Amino acid sequence: MKKSTIILGVAIAIVILWGVTGYNSLVNMDEKVSNQWANVETQYQRRADLIPNLVNTVKGYASHEKETLEGVVEARSKATQIKVDANDLTPEKLAEYQKAQGAVTSALGKLLAITENYPDLKANQNFLELQAQLEGTENRINVARTNFNNAAKDFNIGIRRFPKNILAGLFGFEKRSYFEAAEGTDKVPEVKF
Repeated sequence: MKKSTIILGVAIAIVILWGVTGYNSLVNMDEKVSNQWANVETQYQRRADLIPNLVNTVKGYASHEKETLEGVVEARSKATQIKVDANDLTPEKLAEYQKAQGAVTSALGKLLAITENYPDLKANQNFLELQAQLEGTENRINVARTNFNNAAKDFNIGIRRFPKNILAGLFGFEKRSYFEAAEGTDKVPEVKF
């Protein structure tokens, strides 16, 4: 009887140890996804913070481009109003967030195209610096989105693989959504001179 009690005790200890380590690894992956989402939001916020400076610099030169400038400000305003909690990243909420950020990207593209009509603006050091900052920010956004998608992929694989899928089901871990390409980005832009 002692031998069977020891074997049963060891088996229970192994199951408990597996449950604890499995649960902790799922929590770590979940937190990594949340952290990577925060990095994505930080880079979008950085871009939103740069936009007023860029708009004001362009305003000084391109006073006739009021509609474009207002479009940038409006897109920025709408994008900064949308908040998505890392723990509630549904595909719908992520799509709404992406759409708002895509509108900012589009408006910035129009704003930067204004430089062709204002040669003095192209040579202005403030404008060149802001343009470089925006380019760097766009690159950082891309890296942050890639890192987020990688963390979400690792988490999604973790909660779907046996035997952790049992723990994921028991403790309510759910699949995370991915950041996807904005609609229309699959078409190559046409450049005309």
